[in-house]
Amino acid sequence: MKKILISNDDGIDGVGLWAMANALRKNFEVAIAAPMRQQSGMAHALTLGRRLEYKRVTNSDFETWTVDGTPTDCVKFYLEALDVDKKICAVISGINHGANLATDVLYSGTVGAALEGYLHEIPALAVSLDIHSEISFEQAAFETEKYFSVQFARGEIFFHNVNFPKKFRAGQAEFKTVRLGKRDYLNAFVTQENSDGKNFFEVRGKIFDSDGGEGTDIHAVNHGLISVTPLNGTFQI
Repeated sequence: MKKILISNDDGIDGVGLWAMANALRKNFEVAIAAPMRQQSGMAHALTLGRRLEYKRVTNSDFETWTVDGTPTDCVKFYLEALDVDKKICAVISGINHGANLATDVLYSGTVGAALEGYLHEIPALAVSLDIHSEISFEQAAFETEKYFSVQFARGEIFFHNVNFPKKFRAGQAEFKTVRLGKRDYLNAFVTQENSDGKNFFEVRGKIFDSDGGEGTDIHAVNHGLISVTPLNGTFQI
């Protein structure tokens, strides 16, 4: 049975992580390597200059590890230090709690974890679910497993970013291959000065899509489709 590594940026307790693992276990052997805590926005960051704690998590169903580092740390450590027999044939990152659309893929820890798999020249999938979606993690995982199995059977190395919408058009899952749109945020910084004179800022802001037209991932999910954006050409190996 082929072995797949699952990671995420929501942390080892992420609901989407376990939904994905359970959906894959019917047809694949599953290993998990996920951060100890929330790591959103870490992109493809690699921790240098400090020791990283890692530990085996007791689980009767999956080989499970957690790392006190970034999503990339988790995948890199497993592939290069634990997978000595090179059994891992693909990396799936997610399911993330929240969309990773358009230029947000450059900031996404979910995408960063999948990218590390792709850089090891194995198929990789980053999967995200709209934070306000009516679709459950379990249903999204079920549909993702079907999509992944078809792509994997082709025997090619791919790196796809997948986003589920708030609800399915016509009540059923439809995958659509699209390009990245362009997303920015307005009024993105809230500053504050504490009583001791120290200044702080917090990133917030409203979404502003300057390119969300037909043919983009933004347009697809806004119309009830599951967007699939091949990132192979974005990050060459």
